[in-house]
Parts: sequence; C-alpha cells; structure tokens
Amino acid sequence: MDVHNLLRAANPAAVAAAKQRDLEVQQKYGVKYLCYWLDASTGHMFCLVEAPSKEAAFKVHQEAHGALANEIYEVVEG
Repeated sequence: MDVHNLLRAANPAAVAAAKQRDLEVQQKYGVKYLCYWLDASTGHMFCLVEAPSKEAAFKVHQEAHGALANEIYEVVEG
C-alpha cells in the first residue's frame, strides 16, 4: 500500500490520468496496481499494489508520472 500526501493535482481527473500511466508502465517492473483511493479535500491518496519489492512500485510511479509515494507499506491480506 503506498501513500501520497498533499498531492498538488488531487482531483479525480488528474489522478485517473496518472493511474492510467501507471498501468501502461507497471508490467515493465513486474508490478500490478489494483485500486486507489483519493481524498481530494486533503490531497491524500492510497494505492493498493502487488509488487516484487517497494523499489519496483516506486519505479513505476517515477517513470509514469513522477508523483512519488511518501510512504510504502508492505501489507498482507487478512
């Protein structure tokens, strides 16, 4: 799960466009972005991702659009 704080372009259309770019790049790094949640009023966003490593998830965002996660947590479905 990655967390983005205080996104400058935290509106649904901009976020959807960035997520589309993630989907276009993800396979290169063995990553699969599953879904995301946005709180446009605060600029916080959370992305659920399957990835071989935190670094791989980071690289997808870096290459796709540059909106890097502030934190990445390794979580296990319960």
